[in-house]
Amino acid sequence: MQEYARSERSQQSSLVEDDEIDLLELFGTLWRGKWVILLCSLVAVFIGGYYAFSVAVPKYSATTTLALEVRGSQIVDIESVISGVSSDDASLNTEIEVIKSRKLGEQLVERLSLTQDPEFNPLVSTEPPSVIEFMLGDWLDVDVVNGEEFVPTLLDRWFGIELPAEDPLTERQIFDETVDNVMEVISASLLRNTFVFSVSVKTTEPQKSVLMANTLADIYIADQIAVKFEATENAVTWLSERVTELEVELKSREDEIKELRSGSSLVTPEGLAALNQQASDLSDRLTDLRAAAEGAEAQLDSLRELQTGGDIDAMQAAFSDPVLRRLYNDIISGSRDSRTLFDDRFELLVQREANDTQRAVAQATSLEASFQNLQEEIERKTQDLVELQQTEREAEATRVLYETFLARLKETTVQRGLQEADARVLSPAINGRYVEPRKPMILALSMILGSMIGVGIVLLQQFLHNGFRTAEDLERHTGISVMGQIPKLPISKRNQLIPYIKDKPTSAAAEAIRNLRTSVLLSNIDTPPKVIMSTSSIPGEGKTTQAIALAHNFVGLGRKVLLIEGDIRRRTFSQYFKTTPEGGLVSALSGDKPLEDVVFTDPDLGADILMGEKTNVNAADLFSSDRFQEFMSYVRKVYDVIIIDTPPVLVVPDARVIGQSADAVIYSVKWDKTAKAQVDEGIRQFATAKLRITGFALSQIDPNGMKKYGYGGKYSAYGAYAKYGKGYYDT
Repeated sequence: MQEYARSERSQQSSLVEDDEIDLLELFGTLWRGKWVILLCSLVAVFIGGYYAFSVAVPKYSATTTLALEVRGSQIVDIESVISGVSSDDASLNTEIEVIKSRKLGEQLVERLSLTQDPEFNPLVSTEPPSVIEFMLGDWLDVDVVNGEEFVPTLLDRWFGIELPAEDPLTERQIFDETVDNVMEVISASLLRNTFVFSVSVKTTEPQKSVLMANTLADIYIADQIAVKFEATENAVTWLSERVTELEVELKSREDEIKELRSGSSLVTPEGLAALNQQASDLSDRLTDLRAAAEGAEAQLDSLRELQTGGDIDAMQAAFSDPVLRRLYNDIISGSRDSRTLFDDRFELLVQREANDTQRAVAQATSLEASFQNLQEEIERKTQDLVELQQTEREAEATRVLYETFLARLKETTVQRGLQEADARVLSPAINGRYVEPRKPMILALSMILGSMIGVGIVLLQQFLHNGFRTAEDLERHTGISVMGQIPKLPISKRNQLIPYIKDKPTSAAAEAIRNLRTSVLLSNIDTPPKVIMSTSSIPGEGKTTQAIALAHNFVGLGRKVLLIEGDIRRRTFSQYFKTTPEGGLVSALSGDKPLEDVVFTDPDLGADILMGEKTNVNAADLFSSDRFQEFMSYVRKVYDVIIIDTPPVLVVPDARVIGQSADAVIYSVKWDKTAKAQVDEGIRQFATAKLRITGFALSQIDPNGMKKYGYGGKYSAYGAYAKYGKGYYDT
């Protein structure tokens, strides 16, 4: 339970450490890889220096400064015809783009004949071919032109591949490519908060840069004048045509006015106003007459109704006629003849009223006809007057426009030949200054880039690394202590192992084995382990060397030691010992031979050795048998220490079976080689067999590798030997 609790705490601690970024570990990793970083930096600096001092072509820049006259004075004010440069940012930036325009670039190429300059037209390169190009050209019998014919010729002669021939470039194409190359070396910029901008040209020759910068400034100023002159000529042409058109139009308008004025029906605005007043009066009279006629007709209708009704009272009251009243009184008095006279008199009065009504209606009708005629006359005369006034306004507008354009035409004609540029050269280019390559910056950037590449390599190497380089790494990863760190022995063959450990008892390797022996004995102070098993994850990790050296070391303590070759499948002990008896472990287990007959003592090693033996029985079954358990019980009584060299854990199950009889399990991990996944799987397999690994042995440590990775003297015991133990250990 205590071991299980310690294992749980170790795993939790490992998880916490994995979740944190250890800056010290990161810095330590970079420090250990300092030579890689330094080497990458030096290589990058060398490459950058080679490029800066040997490959890169020196470039020189020349700058011409121009000032814009945004408020330039003109002899004649014709700003509406020809405008200068505006002072807003958009206009100033436009001038910058004009300087860098292809139009000016073409003029620059033509003026300086830059199509003959190899810098801008590689087709006229005057550089002699290199020795290699010359030799290849002579061998292939081709003209050497910058190596352009090498590849097609090689493909044709060696592989029979004929590339389609490219059409030669035309003069226009060559000119266009030259202009493109020239435009790449031209730059222009505006000085902040000023109307001053600079034109820079960068080439391989200082005087060429000066000449191109000044020539481009002259071309820009000449182009401004040419543009203004062209605009002036266009303005004169357009104004002349427009003045002629306006003159013809004005003459036509004036003739039309004369024709309208000569018309008999034309009146003045005052006469038209009098007619309108007359029409207004007639309208008022017509309204009165219509009202009177309508009243008379209504009165006549009411009288007709009274006459039809025969009501003498109402009839008498309708008129204020004295005769009708007298006759009415006679009727009231009882005179019968008066009634007839009364009706006749009333008829006479009604007829008289009807005549008056007829006259009123006739007058209203006549006046209405007169009013209608007057309205038609007024409308006709109004239309004539409006047409005349519209024609006069159009003629006046045409006259004003004609006079304005005529004045602008005279001003523009005077302005011919007096155009000035909106810019002037403030400071011409004098000397070309060296601008590139910027050697200090290239070297600095190369060093930085090389350092970054070195850091990346170190970190990538660390990230991809899957082995263990220090005991701390192994303990931190597994939670199991490392009991020994065994250096790589300076031997090339297995049969050299025993002579080495015998002849070098004070070597670092021998002391490392003693440390391992001490750690094993102290792993259980009360009952020191008697049966020690040596195993590993895979073959070649030093477990057999460790078992043999450990047996030799226990013999040095005066112990009676039995070294058993438990790896009966490979049986490599025969390569370590010169003479071996017939029979071995299988014979001892089967009882064919007694143990004393198959065990032999190597005089150099000093321990009893029981060799492995080939058998048809499965090795795992053999070690699981009761005979093996009885055998182990017997040898425990006979020997002080039994060391068993077992097969690798991940290859066959023999180690897990033999481990059931062992008191201590020493698990060898090859330095910087054994993968973490292999160690994890080995621990897992032992756990399934309910076996606990007593400790790890970090084997075959390379001292040069430790120094290479920066571990010498700080992280490992063997590193301490290398640094401090020269006076104590044999080399």
